[in-house]
Amino acid sequence: MTNRIAIVLVLLILAAVAYDVQNNDHGGLLFLARKLLDLIEYLAFWR
Repeated sequence: MTNRIAIVLVLLILAAVAYDVQNNDHGGLLFLARKLLDLIEYLAFWR
């Protein structure tokens, strides 16, 4: 991965987070955080 691609990806992620904060009141981030916790618990079960 080149630096240019990494910078573009970071900017896209930051833009998506800013959009979510501005328009959805953190709804998308909260959903993703809950799903990530579910995934961590699922993987811990198989450990």
